[in-house]
Amino acid sequence: MNLKEDIRSISYVKTNAAEMLNRVNETHNPIVITQNGEAKAVLLDTRSYQDMRNSLGIMKLLSEGERDVQNKNLHEQDDVFNEIENRLFKIK
Repeated sequence: MNLKEDIRSISYVKTNAAEMLNRVNETHNPIVITQNGEAKAVLLDTRSYQDMRNSLGIMKLLSEGERDVQNKNLHEQDDVFNEIENRLFKIK
């Protein structure tokens, strides 16, 4: 993040919206939007936003998996695949 270029006031964003959208889509750097000198929002390109959501989803799954291991909520791999196959065949 470039503090000089990636932090902008809401009034700047209002008058330069198209340029700001082009900037985040080209650089993939988020822009922090301030109001009265306080950070209020972040402008982010859609690809970076989707990547962030995907990463958070994977982290959540890993966390749930770690919790299952700690709680000894474990299943044999063959049992899991057999259960999946059984459910799939019931659907057809």
